Amino acid sequence: MPCGVSLHLGQALKTRQLVIDFDGERPVPRLREPLDLCSIPSPSCPFQGVRWPIECEIIKDTIDHIEWDPPEPEPFYQPSGHERTPMPVMEERGNTVYCIDSDTKPAFFTCSRVGGSRRPIKRATTYATCQDERTLVFESRFESGNLQKAVQVGVHDYELTLRTDMYTKKHTQWFYFRVSNMRAGVTYRFTIINLMKSSSLYCFGMRPLLYSERAAKEKGVGWHRTGSNIKHYRNNTQAEQDSNVGAKPLHSLTWTFQFPYNLDTCYLAHCYPYTYSHLQRYLRRITSDPSTAAYCTLRVLCRSLAGNAVHVLTVTSPKGDVEERRSKRAVVVTARVHPGETNGSWMMEGFLDFLLGESDDARLLRDTFVFKVVPMLNPDGVVVGNYRCSLAGRDLNRNYRTLLRDSFPCVWYTRNMVKRLLTERDIVLYCDFHGHSRKNNVFMYGCDNRDDAASRLHERVFPLMMSKNANDKFSFRSCKFRVQKSKEGTGRITMWRLGIRNSYTLESTFGGSTLGDRKGTHFTTCDLKSLGYYFCDTLLDYCDPDPTKTSHCLTELSALVRQEFKERLSRVVDAEGLLSCASDIESSTSGSNSTESDGLPVHLLNQIDEHSQAKRRQLKTRKERNQLRMDRARITEPKIPRSDIQNSTPFVVKVNSQTTRTWMPHPTTRIGLIGHVTLWKEDEPIKWNQRGYDGSIALITSALFPPIPLSNAFLYLQARLGSVLFPSSSRVCHLTQTKGTSKL
Repeated sequence: MPCGVSLHLGQALKTRQLVIDFDGERPVPRLREPLDLCSIPSPSCPFQGVRWPIECEIIKDTIDHIEWDPPEPEPFYQPSGHERTPMPVMEERGNTVYCIDSDTKPAFFTCSRVGGSRRPIKRATTYATCQDERTLVFESRFESGNLQKAVQVGVHDYELTLRTDMYTKKHTQWFYFRVSNMRAGVTYRFTIINLMKSSSLYCFGMRPLLYSERAAKEKGVGWHRTGSNIKHYRNNTQAEQDSNVGAKPLHSLTWTFQFPYNLDTCYLAHCYPYTYSHLQRYLRRITSDPSTAAYCTLRVLCRSLAGNAVHVLTVTSPKGDVEERRSKRAVVVTARVHPGETNGSWMMEGFLDFLLGESDDARLLRDTFVFKVVPMLNPDGVVVGNYRCSLAGRDLNRNYRTLLRDSFPCVWYTRNMVKRLLTERDIVLYCDFHGHSRKNNVFMYGCDNRDDAASRLHERVFPLMMSKNANDKFSFRSCKFRVQKSKEGTGRITMWRLGIRNSYTLESTFGGSTLGDRKGTHFTTCDLKSLGYYFCDTLLDYCDPDPTKTSHCLTELSALVRQEFKERLSRVVDAEGLLSCASDIESSTSGSNSTESDGLPVHLLNQIDEHSQAKRRQLKTRKERNQLRMDRARITEPKIPRSDIQNSTPFVVKVNSQTTRTWMPHPTTRIGLIGHVTLWKEDEPIKWNQRGYDGSIALITSALFPPIPLSNAFLYLQARLGSVLFPSSSRVCHLTQTKGTSKL
């Protein structure tokens, strides 16, 4: 019966956009999913190939790493104070052994292709291996790889130059490259010479990562920390910047280490790599599992600039009737808007592993909420090995409010999805997973609801609960809740402006922990995944129907805020002894360092004609604009003979029909606030033109006007009082001429 009714209704409606569902025997119409929300291909069909910009040369090697965690936490490096700080030598005194030519690349993204360039792969190594068997062989032309140049400056010393984000001259932090032709037992020194951040976790004991293919094959050992004599410091070079930006000093990172095997193939990286292909393999695995198909739906939210799919998962239990499913609140979780922050993807994988699992807590979460999950917001940046930007040459996490859908499709469609979801149900929480390069531990950035007294401090409850669940990794003291103007385009603040009270970014360090039993040790991939588990556990605590936990947290937060406020007041006293209280007791969230890459996408900026750029007027400061107005006023001001000023007679102004004052001309011009003004001669009020103003004037100069020649009277009044009072000669009051002069 329902099938026949559905067919009949479909024919009657004469539309393919409506789908008829049934609650029992009651028809429930709904809109058909848009065509671009296509299902992921079946497990028997491969996923779409990874698309690259057409100019990228890509090697055909398949690169995959095993997952492994060390049996014991790996400690931070302890500086000795005697680390070397070698200054850049570069190719003038060294031998360039690896170089990717970037001079011939276009200035902005044009088109993409699966596998990148059609041309034969050029040789990036500029020497014959047989000439010197001791020289290392470098390679980075693979997915997420980043190394621009390697220069041999000593027998075992190499200077490395990282590639900036594509179509920019900024952002050098992420590195990931391959090395071969090494010798075991030999101490090598690598020095990266073009880092742009002045501070780094390498200053606090963080060590680079090393992966040996032979160790993985023979011992099952994966990524592990390596390096001694680690030093991050400012060198004597400057970054190449845009014409309107000053030169920026560069910094170096140097370390020494030994390879475990002869003639091995090894990889070095800033953090544990997590590529777009890795994500596709993970999604294929969870979608091919029949046990998850009932409550997990995978769709394509949109396509990136290069045409790579941006996936979105919907996770919820199908149990209950239509009303129960509609009453569920939503949770939105995203990750990897910054491609170099790979720890965000590891946290996301742990979150999904827990949410799609068979535990009682996972079932409760699926029964309670509708989860919308975007595991990789910036697949293009991940593919090409960027640190922060998309192929538009801009930071997507500064463009959530953009109207340029075609330039920033990933964040535009994400915001649109959230806006549509808000019309259907309440969103209890939004969280974007990030990595942090300057602070240890894990923490959150939120938005202070200070304008709503009823919800004051409620935005801090979830982070406080998280710190209690993961007390050896999560630092509540590092959490900040400021809403800064420079961060208005971020996902956190944009979603908060849409009405999501609990809007956060979850920041995980690239380094490790300084808390509890894990103090002084690096995070592993297992640690990062566990943060996804803790996030789910905290969500259950936060939404517990029993308000006891929330009440305890609010009480604790009130005490913490009072204590910190008193400490701040005791410190912040200015030179006059007056309290200069800050707007918030928390410090800035600017440690994420991303304000340099907002603005129009690069391909739009390059469409501006060079001739019009040369003729563009330089913007003036407020001080310059005020000075220009004063100069123009002096030029147009009529000249008054000194004899007329000296022989002037006083005249009377009546203010609000209550008081009278005698005014004399004065060389200093002042502005006075007065009410209704009546000007007259010998107690006879002046007659205004019927088409003029009625005398309700708010401003008049105190350098009131002496008798002047009639020919100059109007110009003088107009210059002194402006065009508001005397817009034209037809609206000027009548002037009476007496002996060659005019009097009011």
